[in-house]
Amino acid sequence: MAKPDLYRCTECGWSGVKWLGQCPECQAWGSVDEVGGVTKASLQPGRIITPAKPIAEIDVASAIARSSGVPELDRVLGGGIVPGAAILLAGEPGVGKSTLLLAVSAESAKANMKVLYVTGEESASQVRLRAERLKALHPNLFLAAESDLGVLLAHVDQVKPDLLIVDSVQTISTQSVDGSPGGVTQVREVAGALIRVAKERALATILVGHVTKDGSIAGPRLLEHLVDVVLNFEGEKHTRLRLVRAIKNRFGATDEVGCFDLNENGIEGLADPTGLFLSRHSEPVPGTCITVAMEGRRPLLAEIQALVGGASNNTNPRRTTSGLDNARAMMTLAVLELRAGIPLAGRDTYLATVGGMKLTEPAADLALALAVGSAAKGLALPSDLIALGEVGLAGEVRKVNGIQQRLNEAARLGFTRAIVPDLKGELKIPGMEIL
Repeated sequence: MAKPDLYRCTECGWSGVKWLGQCPECQAWGSVDEVGGVTKASLQPGRIITPAKPIAEIDVASAIARSSGVPELDRVLGGGIVPGAAILLAGEPGVGKSTLLLAVSAESAKANMKVLYVTGEESASQVRLRAERLKALHPNLFLAAESDLGVLLAHVDQVKPDLLIVDSVQTISTQSVDGSPGGVTQVREVAGALIRVAKERALATILVGHVTKDGSIAGPRLLEHLVDVVLNFEGEKHTRLRLVRAIKNRFGATDEVGCFDLNENGIEGLADPTGLFLSRHSEPVPGTCITVAMEGRRPLLAEIQALVGGASNNTNPRRTTSGLDNARAMMTLAVLELRAGIPLAGRDTYLATVGGMKLTEPAADLALALAVGSAAKGLALPSDLIALGEVGLAGEVRKVNGIQQRLNEAARLGFTRAIVPDLKGELKIPGMEIL
C-alpha cells in the first residue's frame, strides 16, 4: 500500500496528510507544501558509536569560541564562532549579507583558518571581483560556485576548511529528494546534511537565508529550529547603517546588537555609532531634541526632529512620521494639545529621526514631546540637553528601563543636562545635572 503524502506548514511546522489552502494552526494562507511520504520511526536499537559519559567528564576544549575577526559580530555571537556551530544569517536581498561574510572570510583567513566560501547565486568571478574591491583576497580563502549538495560536500572533503560559508541555502539542492531548490523538502534536507557535517567534523558553518516580504526567513521556520544561532541582518537600503541582531543563540545572549557602516570600501564595525544618528548644527535649532535609545543592551543617542506648520483652518492636517512608532507619536501629539495646551489643531506636523534610525520604545516619548513643543513655539532647546521618559495619557512622565546606563552614555558624549522622570534623587551622574 502506498504511503500517504505528508504536507507541512512552512510558517509554524504543522503537518497533515491533506493539502489545505490555509494552515489550521497559524492561519497562514498558501504556506502548506508537500514534503514527502509518512514513515514510522524504527524501534530497533542502533549501534552505539560514542558512549554516554558523565557530564563532568565531557571535554569542552573543542567548543571554545574563536574570533571571527569582526568585533561587532563577535559581540552578537557571544565572543566568536564556536567550532561545529551552525549559524543562520538572514536578511533582505541587497542588505549586505555577502559583503559581511566576505569580511568575515578574509579576517578568518588572516587568522590562519581555512575558509571555504560556496556561492550558489553568483559566479566565482563575480565574487572574486567583489572580494578584490573589499581587499578580501587571501590564500586561505577558497571559493566555489556550486548548487549541488554532493559537489559541495566534495569540496569540503578536498579543502578541509575550518569555516564553511554557504550563500545561500535556498540555492543548494540534492538529488536524493524531489522538489525544486528553495522548496521545503530541499531546504530541510540540504540544511540537515550541512548541519550533520558541521557537528561530525567540528566545522563552523554559516548559512545565508533569504527573508520574505513579511520579514520571515524564506523556506522556513524549520531552519530556525535546526541551527544553533539565528542572526537577522537589518538595514534600510537608503542608509549606511546595518544592524545584526541575535534571534536565537545557544552560545550567548540574544539581547546584543552589532552596528556596521556599509560604505564604498565595504562594511566596517561601529564601536561608537552615535555620529550617524545626530545632526550637526553650529547653533541650536527649534524642533530638535536628543534622547538615548536601547538597541539590545547597547545605548545609542538618537535625535528626533519636528516641524510644525502655521495655524490654519484645515480640518484634516497632515501628520507624517519617519522612523517613529506612528501610534505613539499621534498619542503624544494629543497629550501635548490637551494636557500641555500647545495648539496643534489644523497644523501640519512632520516628525522624523536622524540617520534612518527606528525608535519604537516609549522612552522616546518625552524627547518627541519636547521637539514638537520646541517647533510649535519656535524656541530651540539647549544643545547639551537630553530627554528620557514615557509620556502617559494623563500627561505624566514615567520611568523607563536602563535609565542609569542611558544617562552614563550621554554624559560620556558630553551632555550635561537631562530631563527625566522624578526619581527622588536616585540618579547621580558625574558632570550631569538631572532636571
